[in-house]
This record gives sequence, structure tokens and C-alpha cells, in this order.
Amino acid sequence: MSGALGIVLAAGKGTRMESDLPKVLVPACDRPLVDYVLDASTEAGVDQLVVVVGYKADDVKDALCGRDNISFVEQTEQLGTGHAVQVCMDHLTSYDGPVLVVTGDSPMTQTESIKALLDLYYEQHPACILGTLKKDDPTGLGRIVRDADGNFSGIVEHKDATPEQLEINEVNMSTYVFDCQHLVRALGKLKNDNNQGEYYLTDCPGILKSEGLDVQALPVLKPCEALSVNNLADLSAVEAEMKRLNLVK
Repeated sequence: MSGALGIVLAAGKGTRMESDLPKVLVPACDRPLVDYVLDASTEAGVDQLVVVVGYKADDVKDALCGRDNISFVEQTEQLGTGHAVQVCMDHLTSYDGPVLVVTGDSPMTQTESIKALLDLYYEQHPACILGTLKKDDPTGLGRIVRDADGNFSGIVEHKDATPEQLEINEVNMSTYVFDCQHLVRALGKLKNDNNQGEYYLTDCPGILKSEGLDVQALPVLKPCEALSVNNLADLSAVEAEMKRLNLVK
């Protein structure tokens, strides 16, 4: 397999969307949310996309089956973002190269941002690159902690942050590029010893960092990429921004 592999997390129900549709099929400007993510990934140089489905999996497959660079993996239990990538293991163990991981409900994902992450991977081959964003109001988001030299140190979730860390405005937006074999190893080390009993993909950068590997955080995401869709108000904001930026096809 040449080029990059992409994993798109698309298993969620989207309870707050007040729709029977799987969350990623909720339309924004008359197209499913996930369509924008898939287009941006493909245009950035991702050759093969693995879409992780769950809630109403057949509906998602039917909606996307016209694309020729897609395969599907089903996450039958919702055990966290780390678990969602773990179920793709058959695709990962046979591949050697960069793996993009993005969420399917982030329709403002930009081709240029993904391309910047992949370009850095090809130049330096780090174990992991996090696509980050500097946000005026980072409330509720995981902060990117850096050491005295400005290097990535870790992710601290909002609820766990110290007052000093809460002042950090660089945030994790769940957009990653991993070296595939390092990702496979980190996935094997994930633990679910948390209140939710889930496996979190956000633990993988820290695992790789603790092994002495190169983990970088690249603040290339654009302000519009801070807009995710969790409820109908978010959807309205995304549609307004799409129209403002002339992103509607």
C-alpha cells in the first residue's frame, strides 16, 4: 500500500442531534458531516480510508459505498476512541507508513491542515504528530503541555488541569498522524482504568513519549476547525461558517 492510511471514527449515535440518523450522516449544507472529512483526507493525500462504524452501521456503509478508497470496520461495543482504532488492527498490522486518525463529525477539517501533518511526517518521521489549535476560549478541551524548550510534554484534560495549565490556549483537537507500527504498539499498551472504563486514543502520544520517541504537536489547525458538531446549535454554527468560507459545493 502506498501513500497514507486514514482512520475515520464514525461509530457514534449523536443523541443530542435530535435525529434518527447516525451522527456522521447528519447533513450540513445538504451533505453528511463525514463527507467533508473524507474529502479533506483524500485531497490531502490519504489513499485508503478505514471508516469505523457502529450505530446504524449499514446506513453509514450504504451512504459511503460509492467511494472507491474506503473500507469499513465495525465497533460493536463503544469502548472509547482507543478501542475504535484497535478494531482496525487487521488494516494496521499489514501496513507501514503514516496513519491519519480523525473524527467523522468534524466537517470543518481542512485539507491544508492534514497535508501539513503528513508533510512533517515525511520530513522527520516522528512516532506521532498531534494537530493542535490555539483557541481564544479553550474551556473544556485538553491542553497541550510543553517543556521549557517548547517540545510536546503531554495532554492534560480540562478537568485535570492545574490553574496554570488552564491558562494554556493550545488544545488537542483529536487529529493525529502516527507512524503505523508505533501506533500498533501503543494501542497494545492502552488501559481502561478510568471512571468510564474506556480506552482513550489520547493516551497513545504519552505512551510513545514515555518510550523516548519523538512526539510532536503542530499548531496548524485553523480557527474554523475548532467547530465540531455535538448539538443542533453547533450544526447551525458550522453551516454558517461553511457559507462564510465558501466551502459549500
